Amino acid sequence: MPESIFDQIRNACERVAHQARHVRINRDQIPAYGASLPVEKAVNPQLDPSCHYLGRHEDTLSFLLILDTINFGSGYFPHLRKRPGMSGYFTTAASLNDYYLNNGPLSADQLAVISADHITLILGQDPANKTVAELMQHFAVALNDLGTYLLQRFHGNFGGLVEAAGTSASRLVELLRQMPYFNDVASYADFEVPFFKRAQITAADLAVAFQGQGWGNFAEMDQLTIFADNLVPHVLRMDGILEYEPALLERIQAAALIPTGSSEEIEIRAGAVHAVELIKRSVCDSGQPVTSSQLDYFLWNRGQSPQYKAVPRHRTRSVYY
Repeated sequence: MPESIFDQIRNACERVAHQARHVRINRDQIPAYGASLPVEKAVNPQLDPSCHYLGRHEDTLSFLLILDTINFGSGYFPHLRKRPGMSGYFTTAASLNDYYLNNGPLSADQLAVISADHITLILGQDPANKTVAELMQHFAVALNDLGTYLLQRFHGNFGGLVEAAGTSASRLVELLRQMPYFNDVASYADFEVPFFKRAQITAADLAVAFQGQGWGNFAEMDQLTIFADNLVPHVLRMDGILEYEPALLERIQAAALIPTGSSEEIEIRAGAVHAVELIKRSVCDSGQPVTSSQLDYFLWNRGQSPQYKAVPRHRTRSVYY
């Protein structure tokens, strides 16, 4: 039986973790760490309605597909004009939500031709900031790709894309990765390392928004990995599960950019994926069922706390996270 796309991610990340030179997993800490996690807080993910449009089903679907299409840019976030008390992600989500509430949904036709200037306006950003302008241009390309893909393959219908996956989360990932900005695969040593962060989180967001019904009804949800970004690894490092070599840690603390596709960046992301797999195994072995994506939800939200935000995390200007 061929490997599932999720097993491909797991196995490649485990291979990276075993070969890594810059990042190591403190395996001896995992049983105690897993036992310390309030797993009950991980098992019922919610989308914050103040930042996420949750209205008519068709509009909710388009909102989430658009949001997850531009759910990247964490390496640019220090330069964003953020809403008070909000991260870069929540600023983007809340701004798109406001647009939907005030102007209605964006169509595939609009997305296919949307400009960076229009996105800058929707998201309330400063057009004179060159770093932000670079991110807005990436957002425009990603949304143009989505609009064109929907028009060419699904008659401009957001529902058609999700329905083409049937009830298969892995099929949805395969469909989404046809768009370059979703094709989150790195090269490490002599092998490829898939992550598919945003394609996986799209399935998870739809499952939460539609409560596992209709456009949110996917098998294999328990097979998803974490959504490898720059926050969950940071939480795991601060919690003593991941350990970075001193030179890498110094660069991160000095706010130096870690190049996309570098061995350091891949090891950080893959180390987090494999560490959470080990944590999940430990927690499940203790009799508490939990999935990797549920642990991601808990750890990512833990990372919103001031004590984690006060410490620099790795920054990479990537179109994948």
